[in-house]
Amino acid sequence: MSKTKKAYFCQQCGYESAKWLGKCPACGEWNTFIEETVSKSSPAQAAGGGRSSSKPVRINDISIEEHNRILLSNNEMNRLLGGGLVAGSIALIGGEPGIGKSTLSLQIALKQSNLKTLYVSGEESASQIKLRAERLGGGNNSNCYILPETLLENILLQAKETNPDFVVIDSIQTIYTERLDSSPGSVSQIRECAAMLMRYAKESNTPVFVIGHITKDGSIAGPKILEHIVDVVLQFEGDSNYIYRLLRSMKNRFGSTDEIGIFEMTGSGLREVSNPSEVLITRHDESLSGSSVAAMIDGARSFLIEIQALVSTAAYGTPQRSATGFDVRRLNMLLAVLEKRAGFRLAVKDVFLNVAGGIKVIDPATDLAVVSSILSSTADIPVPQDWCFAGEAGLSGEIRPVNRIVARVSEAEKLGFKKIFVSKYNRKTPELSKFKIDIQYVSKISELTEKLF
Repeated sequence: MSKTKKAYFCQQCGYESAKWLGKCPACGEWNTFIEETVSKSSPAQAAGGGRSSSKPVRINDISIEEHNRILLSNNEMNRLLGGGLVAGSIALIGGEPGIGKSTLSLQIALKQSNLKTLYVSGEESASQIKLRAERLGGGNNSNCYILPETLLENILLQAKETNPDFVVIDSIQTIYTERLDSSPGSVSQIRECAAMLMRYAKESNTPVFVIGHITKDGSIAGPKILEHIVDVVLQFEGDSNYIYRLLRSMKNRFGSTDEIGIFEMTGSGLREVSNPSEVLITRHDESLSGSSVAAMIDGARSFLIEIQALVSTAAYGTPQRSATGFDVRRLNMLLAVLEKRAGFRLAVKDVFLNVAGGIKVIDPATDLAVVSSILSSTADIPVPQDWCFAGEAGLSGEIRPVNRIVARVSEAEKLGFKKIFVSKYNRKTPELSKFKIDIQYVSKISELTEKLF
């Protein structure tokens, strides 16, 4: 006889418990446990008595097959995926609401005119998708099929009848299966639907794109096993108030996770940014104080970004510290180093820092540009626009070397910069001698101050 197994799951983190708990021991949230049906299986299956057709094979007898990749019309996506979309793979795209997940997925489906694509939407009607497709300029694609459906059994049935080359699921939180009694978006529904989609992708050798929602803390909603099941996890980053979006590879079984893609949100969809340095740097007609350029590395890409700072006298007793796109705690550390090691009285000053373009910076090599912007705004002396910075500031005031300095210097020289400031410990890199750009080596912040002003 079949036996129905039930358990309690936390709707925030997916923690499983045999009984109801008031507080989740994993994430600490209260009243989040809901009883859900896990499976309906016989005792023999539960004990592992099911038959298996797989047999162990010696590793030296296994032949390696080259993955068949589908080249997409989007070069940024091809690079993120490691050279194209692998047949039979399943990819997960997550991000904030309105950041461009559905737009990017529909753009890819519309522009693949040589492939039959199936776009499944559980959130929009067919007419809504048609209006968005007209705005994206692909409303006349005869190879793109739209299916507004939320029941997974019907989706898989239509997919087998249509036999598409590419499937998009928007989104996994709206899809449910009749095997379970829980509501769509629950932990058990997301886990079971993801497993069934993975089984379909592997058996039919059809690549599947799955769009996932995120929670308030930025992680992808649902159980962590969702990210373990899929082959590729892509995360959208960026502020909806800005036009630039970063698509970061968090997991990739067929390529590197060091890649990022940069897109610009326009009225006709997401546009690829092949050279982010040219769009993230503003060329001013006249030199302005408090602005400097940093040579940073994000993933495998090197590009230049503008750092802006404003230092003013505190109007109230407690000075303000505000940073957009930069860690406030690291900003406070750099201000303390300037106060202690360089003699600048910044404890009574308001300091505001902004990374142009809405990009979030985590590279420590931007420390030198941040310090230069703060010093420039404090002295009200502009830093020349053709100067660039790449170095990490230590607590004792020393300028520490950064990795991949050759790529940073090469990017600065390519964009026409005349001078770049780096740590003196990078002087040992022999490849730096081939560049024509003036490389200034500094060892301490006090030495940087003398060279700047």
